Amino acid sequence: MLHAECYPQEERSLPFPERWPRVSKFALSACAAAVAELVTFPLDLTKTRLQIQGEAAVRRYGAAGRRAVPYRGMLRTAAGIVQEEGLLKLWQGATPAVYRHIVYSGVRMITYEHIRDSVLGRAEDESFPLWRSVVGGMAAGAIGQFFASPTDLVKVQMQMEGKRRLEGKPLRFHGVHHAFVKILSEGGIRGLWAGWVPNVQRAALVNMGDLTTYDSVKHFLLLNTPLQDNSVTHSIASVCSGLVAAILGTPADVVKTRIMNQPRDKQGRGLLYKSSADCLIQAIQGEGFMSLYKGFLPTWMRMAPWSLVFWLTYEQIRRICGVSSF
Repeated sequence: MLHAECYPQEERSLPFPERWPRVSKFALSACAAAVAELVTFPLDLTKTRLQIQGEAAVRRYGAAGRRAVPYRGMLRTAAGIVQEEGLLKLWQGATPAVYRHIVYSGVRMITYEHIRDSVLGRAEDESFPLWRSVVGGMAAGAIGQFFASPTDLVKVQMQMEGKRRLEGKPLRFHGVHHAFVKILSEGGIRGLWAGWVPNVQRAALVNMGDLTTYDSVKHFLLLNTPLQDNSVTHSIASVCSGLVAAILGTPADVVKTRIMNQPRDKQGRGLLYKSSADCLIQAIQGEGFMSLYKGFLPTWMRMAPWSLVFWLTYEQIRRICGVSSF
């Protein structure tokens, strides 16, 4: 009886990360993701603008004729946004982007660790076979992105508002809340998840590159080199993960961006593309295969510092808060 009475008190005396490990890891990954998102967001906006320009389906249906001179390259795109819309417009859509990463990064990180440590399991020497890491990374990315898809939709559409103003078109939204309400009223719940299929596909590929590469490279270095579990190892692993994630995820990202940005009817159905496969085919037929890599440079240049900032921040705050290294 004495032990039973004392146990709740002992449990309450434990540090919060030990009492609520998954909640703690969710919160820590959300904080790290928010920092990384704000630092690298201008590159995400540049990437989105590059992916939309020269869209063959828009030319075919004659939407506004694309009167504006298209951007050419990452630096000119960024410079054009600053000159035509103002410096702060480089962060247009940052609020829903942060919301998105709070959900997306939080869910994907705890899902991956759960799959790695509890479902599939590590080997006795703490290694994790590559195929298991691939399965875990893709599953974690897909689940995290499904829950975060509405915030991603709002982010993409708000990023294009400055360009609509320059083209003489009326603005669609007056803020994040208004965007959510308007999309919900026009397309219903289905409208909030517009483009979720290519979104989830992209997230699965990106996380196969990001989580899988980071985890595999980090533990390979720890097991096979003199490197310790410190910022040097974390930096090397994060640089590798950012590059692989950009290569695997850019085509799906282009498709996702175009589907999310297309006009829709009252039932929430897209007017330009029937599906992600249709968007993929139209892009290749109308613009060539390399159109799938529009915005690759800013995607990679964003993913590399994003991955670096995120993983260094995440590993460091885990250490500070008494949570074991990822």
